[in-house]
Amino acid sequence: MKKSIINSLLFCILILYQCTGPDKMTSGFDFTGPGDPSLIRGFNYTPANVASPRHHIDCWVKYDSATIKFDLNLAKSLNLNQVRVFVPYAVYTEDTEALPAKLRHFVRECHKRGIGVMPVVGSGPWIRDTTLRTQGKEWIQFLVNTLSAEPGLAFWDIMNEPDYPPTPRERVLRNFENCKFMAKTFHELDPNTPVTLGMAFVDGMVEMADYVDVLQFHDYMQTREQIRNNIRRAKEFAAKVNKPLINGELGCIARANPYDITLQEHMNANVGWYIWELMIVSKGWGTVHGVFYGDGSVRDPSIAAAIMGYFRKRTADILPAVPDQEGWVTRVTEQSEKWLKDPERTWKDGLDISETAAHLLEAGELTAMRIPPTLEVEMLRQGEADMKTLKELITKFKEQLEPYKKLPAHE
Repeated sequence: MKKSIINSLLFCILILYQCTGPDKMTSGFDFTGPGDPSLIRGFNYTPANVASPRHHIDCWVKYDSATIKFDLNLAKSLNLNQVRVFVPYAVYTEDTEALPAKLRHFVRECHKRGIGVMPVVGSGPWIRDTTLRTQGKEWIQFLVNTLSAEPGLAFWDIMNEPDYPPTPRERVLRNFENCKFMAKTFHELDPNTPVTLGMAFVDGMVEMADYVDVLQFHDYMQTREQIRNNIRRAKEFAAKVNKPLINGELGCIARANPYDITLQEHMNANVGWYIWELMIVSKGWGTVHGVFYGDGSVRDPSIAAAIMGYFRKRTADILPAVPDQEGWVTRVTEQSEKWLKDPERTWKDGLDISETAAHLLEAGELTAMRIPPTLEVEMLRQGEADMKTLKELITKFKEQLEPYKKLPAHE
């Protein structure tokens, strides 16, 4: 090959398998050699500061190199080695002249950090009107001219979830025809970069397998059994057709698909993955997806830990915290009671009591963290004295701590 498709020591899946078979429309890639698809640790990417419904478009139209570098450094800090990023056709029509430089900058910044890039590029007006496929070919040629020589380019993802929703079937079949057209054209114009297809379901992945070099499915299932079954089916089929396999999307708190659960299952099964998504996009998917806020802080540290391969213990020999082992729960609840009854109570004393209580609640995992108790205290510290709200907060914390008073220490 004229250009390497290996983007880091961790990412070497593209030389694992060999695509063969007279009925398979592949471009003759040789995937033989060492490597392991399970080494992909990827993320879908949208900057935190763009807004739905133009978030994927404005990622490029309002491209900010400083934000890109900052976000990619966050990804690198978690040892992530692949990014899946949407490049809509609308960006090409709106920003044709500036787009090549932006795309190259992104891919090169990723490559500097050992992160391979998978652009998702397959939607356009030619899907509904096949007489416009010349526009589609022009778009593909533009992408190939812009990125095919970049060593940071890993795959072309030729369409996102053409099988979702699964009905009406006529629409799905129309999408599949577009996928076949895109795959054929990419293989012709860029025979050195593998093609994949972001299928929503394993069944769709199977149906379109002949047209891709790397199999891809997405999974947002609700139970470990369901997740394992999808992985098993996908792996069995990948072995049958001798093609690499990846999961291009997983993780959603609103679908009962916690990051730590689904990541653990995919790691245990040796299936590489891309989380949806790296950033918490405040005017988009941020309420149910994402690891980092735009300032680099996290909403749920367990997600970052899971990406790094560290998972919460969930077996019978778990050792629950004993937050009153040194008497601090008892002490703080008594201080709270005294403060609430004291007619001369002070604002500062109340804040100190509430902060101590908040630390016990968080450190002992005794409360939900949707709104962290420490945030509630800090909001009071930053505002004007509000004794009524402080009394309510201390009362709430005291009631949450009461059940954990004077529990026996573990021996």
